[in-house]
Amino acid sequence: MPFVGIGLHVLIALFFAIHAVRSGQPLYWLVILFMFPAFGSIVYFVVVYLPDSRLQSGARRAVAAAARTLDPTRELREARAAFEYTPTAQNQMRLAAALLDSGAAEEAATNYEACLKGPFASDLEIQLLAARAFLDSGRGARAVERLQAIRHADAAFRAEQVSLLLARALFADGRTSDAAAEFETAQRRYGSFDVLGEYELFARATGDQAGAARLQTQIESMTARWSRHNRELNAALLRRLASARAATPRS
Repeated sequence: MPFVGIGLHVLIALFFAIHAVRSGQPLYWLVILFMFPAFGSIVYFVVVYLPDSRLQSGARRAVAAAARTLDPTRELREARAAFEYTPTAQNQMRLAAALLDSGAAEEAATNYEACLKGPFASDLEIQLLAARAFLDSGRGARAVERLQAIRHADAAFRAEQVSLLLARALFADGRTSDAAAEFETAQRRYGSFDVLGEYELFARATGDQAGAARLQTQIESMTARWSRHNRELNAALLRRLASARAATPRS
């Protein structure tokens, strides 16, 4: 039996070693995994593998939502205090993100403008958040410019999110036909709830009732078997869809 246990530890370590190589992790992980297969596997799972998983992403969203419910202004207060005490680029990025999450898009955009002139100007994650802030603060053209720059720098970087934000930004900038083309591309490539939901909202806003009805049917089919947890995670977009549908005149 001990032999079987040792073999299992080695197999698990080998699995994580393959993951480390394929995902481009530093080579020291291979040393840790093979020198200490049991302990190294546990550490690798917690530090690298779990954060990369979709389960962990969903868990982070749920925890963050719960924290915002209990104390919705805590992160903003702490981020603002940290930046006022030590006005570093990192603290300004934290403040900008907290402002964006709290709905203060205009102030968030101002802070992201400063971030884009600092040492992290080429960071694609910062550029994406800046584009969100520009869009939410009504600066569609600025958001389009930033999103196109991201796509030019790395077409694979958060491709679905960039495509969806770009479609919305194009519409906000008055480029309706370009927005429709980008929404269609996003639907064809990804077909996620976020894409279908935003596409339906766009269709209703532009008077495309046939397209909106088609997208509503797809969304209802997708969400019919959703758990309560899934509905809670997507509550904001579900509310927006319900409101838009209620406001649409029936033919």
